Amino acid sequence: MKLQRMNRRALALGALAVSGALALTACGSDDTGNPGEGSSNAAAQSNIKCDDAKGQLQASGSSAQKNAIDAWVKQYTAACKSVQVNYNPTGSGAGITAFLQGQTAFAGSDSALKPEEVEQSKKVCTGGQAIDIPMVGGPVAVGYNVEGVDNLVLDAPTLAKIFDSKITKWNDPSIEKLNPDATLPDLKIQAFHRSDESGTTDNFTKYLKAAAPKDWKYEPGKAWEAKGGQSAQGSSGLAQQVKQTSGAISYFELSYAKDGMKTVSIDTGASKPVEATLDNATQAIAAAKQVGTGKDLSLELDYATKAEGAYPITLVTYEIVCDKGNKADTLPAVKSFLGYMASEDGQGLLKDAAYAPMPEEVITKVRETVNGLS
Repeated sequence: MKLQRMNRRALALGALAVSGALALTACGSDDTGNPGEGSSNAAAQSNIKCDDAKGQLQASGSSAQKNAIDAWVKQYTAACKSVQVNYNPTGSGAGITAFLQGQTAFAGSDSALKPEEVEQSKKVCTGGQAIDIPMVGGPVAVGYNVEGVDNLVLDAPTLAKIFDSKITKWNDPSIEKLNPDATLPDLKIQAFHRSDESGTTDNFTKYLKAAAPKDWKYEPGKAWEAKGGQSAQGSSGLAQQVKQTSGAISYFELSYAKDGMKTVSIDTGASKPVEATLDNATQAIAAAKQVGTGKDLSLELDYATKAEGAYPITLVTYEIVCDKGNKADTLPAVKSFLGYMASEDGQGLLKDAAYAPMPEEVITKVRETVNGLS
């Protein structure tokens, strides 16, 4: 009898342990806050190669990629606890400046380096130079705040005139012609642009120049050149202005167009307007040409594309790093973190964060390049 009681007690304790384990599994959550995926994230973290990475990794630049960086950092630092990654979304221009001054281990930029910046980088990349590594992509969404207008179509000439203060009312005939079924109000257009130097601005103005050359007379660049309009700092600042300002319109990476914000579909000349979606952006990136030489992997996008389903205002964010001459104390962490970002698991996080992963032929080259950093 005593032995039977002991066996029954052991079985009960075993069942309790199993049920407790199941409860913990059911309550598990991943690092993006999605319940019930703890085990899959544990597996993803176990695939991260920390190697000899340790210490602080300082980086700055593109605000467009900040939400992607946040997702990557959360997973990476959970696996590599001896590394602290600090990414400051100062904008592409400021990020490149900080990197060229030797203040950061790498920079994020939505525009590839200029030849003079590559030359300047040789001062901080001992025996080497800075290279562009495409890591994350996505559509530059055009968000707007016009009550009662849930679906809005615009084309490049109309956008050019809006952001050059040539079209100032939402019921302008040019907008009405593109939206015959919409009831457009007699409301002032509040166009917002970036106050800081930004690769997002560079890509947006490249699109306007390529697709509407007669209406956009300014040279593309990180700094906003058109007159008029209002400005705000960073992609988050522009998104906040659109949310709170009636009649507002602006441009920012798709991951900032959330909480019910409406975005413009672009009339490219294809059979139907193209929405700002991840798949439509990936289609545009897949058609890009690699124009970088050597280990530089910079891409050239076709902003004037009329291909079906290709969203024309698309950007690629590069991680800018030395091909040779990286600082010895940060090189292991740079290779480890960038290697994770480029990995199948790292790229797999992007769609959930509203970004477009790199096409396979591009990311394969990225992995080889990161592995060869010295």
